[in-house]
Amino acid sequence: MQKEFKLPELGENIEAADIVNVLVKEGDFVKKDQGIVEIETDKATIEVPSSVEGKISKLFVKAGDRVKVGETIMVVEEETQETTKTTESVAEEKNKVESQSAKKEEKKTEKKPASKPAVSGEKKIVDFHLPELGENIESADVVNVLVKVGDVIQKDQGIIEIETDKATIEVPSTVSGKVIEVLVKAGEKAKVGQTIIKVETGDVSETKIVETKESEIIQEQKSEEPKPEFIKQPTTEVKGELPKLHPMEFVEQPPILKGAAPAAPSVRRIAREIGVDINKVPGTGPGGRITMDDVKAYSKKLHESRAEGVGFGIKAEALPDFSKYGEIRKVEMSNIRKKTAEHLSYAWATIPHVTQFDKADITNLEKTRKELSKIVERSGAKLTVTGILVKVVVEALKKFPQFNSSIDMEKKEIIYKNYFNIGIAVDTEHGLIVPVIKNADKKSLTQISVEMNLLAEKARTKKIGLEDLQGGCFTITNLGGIGGTYFTPIVNSPEVAILGVSRSSYEPVWNGYGTFEPRLMLPLSLSYDHRIIDGADAIRFLRFIVESLEQPLKMLL
Repeated sequence: MQKEFKLPELGENIEAADIVNVLVKEGDFVKKDQGIVEIETDKATIEVPSSVEGKISKLFVKAGDRVKVGETIMVVEEETQETTKTTESVAEEKNKVESQSAKKEEKKTEKKPASKPAVSGEKKIVDFHLPELGENIESADVVNVLVKVGDVIQKDQGIIEIETDKATIEVPSTVSGKVIEVLVKAGEKAKVGQTIIKVETGDVSETKIVETKESEIIQEQKSEEPKPEFIKQPTTEVKGELPKLHPMEFVEQPPILKGAAPAAPSVRRIAREIGVDINKVPGTGPGGRITMDDVKAYSKKLHESRAEGVGFGIKAEALPDFSKYGEIRKVEMSNIRKKTAEHLSYAWATIPHVTQFDKADITNLEKTRKELSKIVERSGAKLTVTGILVKVVVEALKKFPQFNSSIDMEKKEIIYKNYFNIGIAVDTEHGLIVPVIKNADKKSLTQISVEMNLLAEKARTKKIGLEDLQGGCFTITNLGGIGGTYFTPIVNSPEVAILGVSRSSYEPVWNGYGTFEPRLMLPLSLSYDHRIIDGADAIRFLRFIVESLEQPLKMLL
């Protein structure tokens, strides 16, 4: 029994991923939970385990492909070694039976030679077009052309080998006949609907095109009923391709409403998905037909005009040619870097940011932290200021619920959350990743420290799971290990606030008794969404954090 293994759901708003590595090949026997492919999403690089078990009969992906959620990765034949043997024996028996049948057919043919199957059919020139290759695939690179002019081809015979952005596949013919013209060659790019070859059908090597059985049946019909209307030339159905169309005749084309814009169903679907009125798009195709490029160009122009007219966006300026001034090097962004750029650009453009600053005296806290750190080290982790801040922030979110919310501007609603998941920004060589500590309000400092250490290690070694990166309510980003004083972190949308932590340092602080004392001061930066959080609430929130760090017992009260 065959089973398909498809790319599973990868998380909220993640629709596709890049294949970094394929860990199996066709013919391999895979088990459940065995790693199949290593993928890179816009959040992390992870290994996808199999949910089926059996022998891989077909593998549809390779390294470098981009795969959508729900797309088939491989087909597995569910079988054991015993069933494999049984299948092989059945196949052998089948081959024997087929060979015996073939011999009988040969004898029949000798006794009853087949004349030409029927009245010679009228020769027709049929165009074979590049068929639909899948959703959003408009063209493909021609890797190899498998036929040449003069070849006699049959239905389902491979014509060309093409490479799309998903896979390399062989395109079969939908028509039988003699190739009279080949319109593409290796290395070219072919568009969906483009004519690939021209085929002459009809009285062309009919003995090769028509099967022996079919010829015999026709001859029997001819001997029984010699009426000419029953003697028909076997024709090959050409799916979606006819040399001529009669009035009001369509081939697999749904009826188009009167006055509707001339466009293919796939073009109409894309227009609907991106919010473009297809009837307003000027067509540049034959007879004013609207192409995919027309829809994209119209959408781009529409967005640019909105940006210029409303002032919501900024029109991108063309970059200068930097190579004129010296040597340059171009490197493509990783998926994580691309998504970080897009996400933060969106957050900065849509959230009215305000950043509040303050300092916390952590002199006493630091002494206590070092004493308690030995206890936490027994569990294989370290007690850090960030771990302590997780507990403090949870209490602050309970006291100021507007900081534990999200905004739905379409419905004009505020969504308050009754759970406390804290994201911790981690600096990795692959980019910024934000693992999330779930239900931090129900965990001890030791548990939080151990989990932070584990998540950070998984993030740096590209072993983090998507479930570890989702569901955050509030983010803490600590740059104290590197340096600096203050900074203005960007809110991690759809959250409404983020706490930035800088390096602590000793400063002279007036003690109120006539002298200055050296105190360890921790700089804090709180950025927040001014649509829901007012400045007064923001400084109250930040002061609560400062006072809790300075006097932990006050937090318990």
